[in-house]
Amino acid sequence: MNTTPEQPEQTVQPVYFNRERSLLEFNRRVLAQAKNPEIPLLERLKFLCISSSNMDEFFEVRLASLMELSKDPGARTQPDNMAPKEAITMLTEVAHEVVKDQYNTLNHILIPALEKENIRFVRRNHWNDKQKEWIRNYFLDSLKPVLSPMGLDPSHPFPKILNKSLNFIVSLEGKDAFGRSNGLAIVQVPRSLPRLIKLPPEATDGENDFVFLSSVLHSNVANLFPGMTVTGCYQFRVTRNTNLFIDEEEVDDIMSALQGELYGRQFGDAIRLEVADNCPPAMVEYLMNRFKLDESALYQVRGPVNLHRLDAVPNMVNRPDLLFQPFSARQLTPPKNSKTAFRLFTRKKEADNLFEQIRDKDILLHHPYDAFAPVIDFLNQAAKDPDTLAIRMTLYRTGDKSAIIDALVRAAKNGKEVTAVVELRARFDEDNNIQQATRLQDAGVHVVYGVVGYKTHAKMILVVRREDQKLRHYVHLGTGNYHHITSRFYTDFGLFTCRPAIGRDVTKIFQQLTSLGNTNDLEVVLQSPFTLHSGMLERIAREAENARQGKPARIIAKMNGLQEKQIIDALYAASQAGVQIDLIVRGICSLAPGVPGLSDNIRVRSIIGRFLEHHRVYYFENTGQEPQLYCSSADWMSRNLLARVETCFPILDADCFQQVFTEGLAIYLEDTTSSWELQPDGSYKLHELAPDEVAFNAQLSLVEKYSGQLES
Repeated sequence: MNTTPEQPEQTVQPVYFNRERSLLEFNRRVLAQAKNPEIPLLERLKFLCISSSNMDEFFEVRLASLMELSKDPGARTQPDNMAPKEAITMLTEVAHEVVKDQYNTLNHILIPALEKENIRFVRRNHWNDKQKEWIRNYFLDSLKPVLSPMGLDPSHPFPKILNKSLNFIVSLEGKDAFGRSNGLAIVQVPRSLPRLIKLPPEATDGENDFVFLSSVLHSNVANLFPGMTVTGCYQFRVTRNTNLFIDEEEVDDIMSALQGELYGRQFGDAIRLEVADNCPPAMVEYLMNRFKLDESALYQVRGPVNLHRLDAVPNMVNRPDLLFQPFSARQLTPPKNSKTAFRLFTRKKEADNLFEQIRDKDILLHHPYDAFAPVIDFLNQAAKDPDTLAIRMTLYRTGDKSAIIDALVRAAKNGKEVTAVVELRARFDEDNNIQQATRLQDAGVHVVYGVVGYKTHAKMILVVRREDQKLRHYVHLGTGNYHHITSRFYTDFGLFTCRPAIGRDVTKIFQQLTSLGNTNDLEVVLQSPFTLHSGMLERIAREAENARQGKPARIIAKMNGLQEKQIIDALYAASQAGVQIDLIVRGICSLAPGVPGLSDNIRVRSIIGRFLEHHRVYYFENTGQEPQLYCSSADWMSRNLLARVETCFPILDADCFQQVFTEGLAIYLEDTTSSWELQPDGSYKLHELAPDEVAFNAQLSLVEKYSGQLES
């Protein structure tokens, strides 16, 4: 008889990828688009610019936050449990690789390709006499009058350097007008000046010849220091910590507090120093000492220190053949012989207005394939509708000159009860949101700023109408911001509905945001920070239990980021139970798929294409009952699930359900050309076509589908 005790079952330790490392991997995928010869050339240049902007934010926000966190010796990153200093070392190494790749892409791939298309960046050593003369006159007429060179001495100490501004450090010999030998000077370049100058026909034979502002200044800098000899001139840029630190519990007026902090954002602690690669070591060391940075924060680059400014090029050259083919979003249009009625192309019935259409049937908009105009029309109709009593709306990012704001102002002036929940703390949009909030207040709109400690990130509009002596609630819920510009290149879903349960839930959420009352009895909508996190965990656990019972079990989820540890652990447990899980995660993903014994049944892909994938869609098979499908403003990130006000709303109409499932999930699982597959080690691989596979691009297929529905 065998008396050997039974060995406990071996378990695989969960694997978690570092959030910021995953963010850098996302930026590698963006940068890869700049190298892709299948993408139009000027669009590739745009992808390079996007990757540069992404890296700026990485340093300003993510690395800066880790540096703040490193001051606490017991702090750890989540969910991977790294010491902040260890994470900073690892991330800095990867960031150097990414930046090096950016400049290699510019200098060795894009610039030569652009030259073949007669779009040239003319270097100083290639200027002919005609170009030199024009550039010199341009400097004297347009640049010199607005430049303020500053010699460094005890009465002229090292100046404050604005975050991400273009600057030059200049070495000098000789004496100035007062007999001083300064040795060094700083030239700060105003942000109002263009970083690229297009040479006019009288200065060049090329139709699209450009010179960098840095080259213009470098070649003429001696004009700023008469009587002295310039021995060196080198561009540099410093990136600073732009996080705002406001103790919301201690301030009486968050708007005033934010206004006070916004200016200081430009002069936060230095995080990164970018310097021309030919800058002498002594001058580099001088700058590093001034900004209190070590060598790991130094990025010596061959090219402009701000690649993002190259995004001006596509608008400065008339080359539509080097851009994506123009795409016109599908519209809600008035039927023939009517000035007020609207209809969807996919609808047969013609309704008198949007309220009638919504009352008849839920309406789903899929941006950017559907135009954003119906959302604005919805507010405009409510603003002038005699039966509309009240309008309530959340505003996170709206952009400048917003038609949304115009509609709310018009509604308030027309006597409607208008309430706007404005999130002042939307990162990098704080100043614009303050201006919009002030304008709304001046028009008589009731403006509130959300909840202390919880950003209001939900996307909701509520219109209350009196119909047949009763009140009816019309609702718009979305996955993206009410921003007319980003809606043209962010993929998002928006739902119009007047279903009573959703109307009651949205009403309660607005009451909660304005009165701060307790609302824990929502009927169908899940809400952060209360029921969304637990609701997702319950649904994941239900799929796991179904799998254990031998029932079909399936989870498909699409989001921008996945980092929350409990969600990841629940997905790992569901995978081990046999649930088939497909995750479509554009950016950060801390979950490791395909790890034997841990996540064998989980697959993760990232779609990078013409449009920024932005919708959040969650599908649960729910065997034995109706499948459940949700759209949400929230990613599966700790901040979204636990520290923000978010909504997650069910898709209850059968047609809308099918559309969201097909266009928001299934079509991306079929993508074979722009799908990057996350590997168990945290790297990503672009999907490679098998011999029997057909090339299929999800975004392109949607463009073709919606364009095919346009009517003349």
